[in-house]
Amino acid sequence: MPPSADICVLLPTLNESATIVDVIRSYQEAGLDNILVVDGGSTDGTRELAREAGATVFTQSGDGKGQAIREAVDRIDAEYVLMADADMTYRATDAERMLEPLLVGGFEHVIGNRFADMKPGAMTRLNRIGNRLINRAFAFIHGEHYHDILSGYRAFRTDSVRQLTLSADGFGIETEMAVECAKKGIKTDVVPITYRPRPDGSTTNLHPLKDGGIIFLELYRKAKTSNPLFYFGSVGLASTLTGAVLAAFVVYRWFVDSVGHEIIAVGATASILFGVQLLMFGVLADLILSLHREQIDRIDRLETDRETDTDRAADTADDENAEPTAAEATTNVD
Repeated sequence: MPPSADICVLLPTLNESATIVDVIRSYQEAGLDNILVVDGGSTDGTRELAREAGATVFTQSGDGKGQAIREAVDRIDAEYVLMADADMTYRATDAERMLEPLLVGGFEHVIGNRFADMKPGAMTRLNRIGNRLINRAFAFIHGEHYHDILSGYRAFRTDSVRQLTLSADGFGIETEMAVECAKKGIKTDVVPITYRPRPDGSTTNLHPLKDGGIIFLELYRKAKTSNPLFYFGSVGLASTLTGAVLAAFVVYRWFVDSVGHEIIAVGATASILFGVQLLMFGVLADLILSLHREQIDRIDRLETDRETDTDRAADTADDENAEPTAAEATTNVD
């Protein structure tokens, strides 16, 4: 990577004393000396060890990885950020591969794909299945295939991440970043990386079932503004199908057993009406979103054309105001 590149390595931590020093030194050996450790209130000496290893350290004001990242981005002055976990699962030797799309490829956000080279024992079978399901759900809902949206190894332009609307506090922050990139058209690349198991003595702060549920809810919640047809349509379809099943039961009992179920019939009718209304609302919301995106694209094109015209006018003015060459001066004298 270019030695002049303005890069900050961001390491969110919580009780990572077993690995923090090795992680910091590995990035220093890779030529990255600007290292910022954001600590979530460790009680095992993580902050002290990080300072002794040469990192800049501050304690976040709240809890959770997402909150730590938001606070860190507000403090970082560097043009580029390389974000990683402090548990030795990611390799500093992959840093150049992560940063290359930003430095020479014109991308704004890079995700490290852990599944490209996942070492044995790096992820449990349950976590692997959950990750696959979440990635497929993301691709279906948001229309982008980022391969590994839960990866904690990220690289991004600092100004681009400030365009994202981030509110998640915990491990849902990676999902939220991916959703925002897809929603706002942030140019995103995915690169293969190596993912290693945690070393002995290092414990994870991730709770698969709890955090997995939060991530699925975050995916669905974000669909409200990025894919409203899915957001409203999925509930509408479920409600309509439920009402149809109940209605079929009522009709069957009436014709076969001559038994009426007035209350169930009312519930079935309400369920069908509610579902159809949601489906219609989803279609209208999707139409409005499409029109909104077209307007945003049109505005962006107008701004680009205006900037181009301004640059051309400035170049023309510079040419007109330029001093005459020696040959031109001689001609003028003659």
